[in-house]
Amino acid sequence: MLAQFILRGLSELSPRLAIKAAWLYGVKGMLAVRAYKKRLARGEQYPPFIFVALTDACNLRCHGCWITRQNGGRQLSREDLEGIISAGKKQQAHFFTLLGGEPFLHPDICRVFEGHPECYFQIITNGMFFNAENVGRLRAAGNVTPLISLDGLQERNDERRGEGVFASVMEGMSKLQSAGLFFGVATTITGANADEVLSDEYVKQLIAKGAMYLWYYIYRPMSATPHLEYCLSKEKLLAVRRRLLELRRKHPILIIDSYWTASGEAFCPAALGLGYHVNPSGGIEICPALSFAKETIRDNDGELFKTINESKFLRGFSAFVKERTRGCVILEQPQQLHEYIRASGAKDYSGRDAFAELNALKPRHSHDLPGEEIPEDYWVYRFLKSQVFFGMSAMG
Repeated sequence: MLAQFILRGLSELSPRLAIKAAWLYGVKGMLAVRAYKKRLARGEQYPPFIFVALTDACNLRCHGCWITRQNGGRQLSREDLEGIISAGKKQQAHFFTLLGGEPFLHPDICRVFEGHPECYFQIITNGMFFNAENVGRLRAAGNVTPLISLDGLQERNDERRGEGVFASVMEGMSKLQSAGLFFGVATTITGANADEVLSDEYVKQLIAKGAMYLWYYIYRPMSATPHLEYCLSKEKLLAVRRRLLELRRKHPILIIDSYWTASGEAFCPAALGLGYHVNPSGGIEICPALSFAKETIRDNDGELFKTINESKFLRGFSAFVKERTRGCVILEQPQQLHEYIRASGAKDYSGRDAFAELNALKPRHSHDLPGEEIPEDYWVYRFLKSQVFFGMSAMG
């Protein structure tokens, strides 16, 4: 697999973009994690990666999505974006994930990555805005990796995302492939699509369209219409874990998860302080699925390190999770999580009643599978999980 993947990179990617990705995403990402570990040793808290929701505006209405468009669509200001990036640079954190809503609906998105060539930006997008101008700017900047959301082949994907979305995404991926860009696909595994999105057919089709990595997520039911049928059983989670290991050995594409360490133990990136989520109003949230924040990026005169490092809400969440599970407390302990967040005085930024939604959830299995851990069996991924990728690298 490794040799085939390298050959794909050499033949399909722009050499300039491949080198920039290796340096900005790989090497500097590894250095960011090392700086994070040093901060931890000093008792300081600041993540090596930050999710930044540019807007809650979106052109789609996907089933089970936890984003609610408010007041015509909130947008994070250019000034706020610059403050977040500047704060990260001071802590050797040069990697930012931009999301929404749909991030390409934010008017300053291209100016952001064009203005910071020393940083690397991952853009989580629905893949419907890859026109000639946007693809040209992505290629010219060279410091962006689009991560396109897709939930299966045509029928399954469009069932969740809307008719015609799959065809539009395939067209956009063809343009990225022609431009030699390093890009990936983000797929949420649900009870409805698990077999399909973990199939050889699905992975091969993404490879044929030029995707260099496939990032799998596990569905979490946080929305006004949570679609509980999308949740995975313990047996299905074990099957997912086994299948991921099989796919990693079979196909020349990076298969990424941020749920299990190299030894197969579960972990929660947010509980480790690896990456927080800034919403379009500037609130600093635990993770994208939990739309609650106690602090904002404008507190302490914009000194983001001070705000995060001194946050009792964020530090308290880490302790809260560690006392209960290695997995996801949204799934396992929704009522206790509800009580913790409400008692902290955090504000609900969802635009709905996320407190009621969380409190109404029935406890379910998460990816924590004590006594049934399945370790990585391929040296490539053991190395990557200890050194490079988001979430994985802190667990080396």
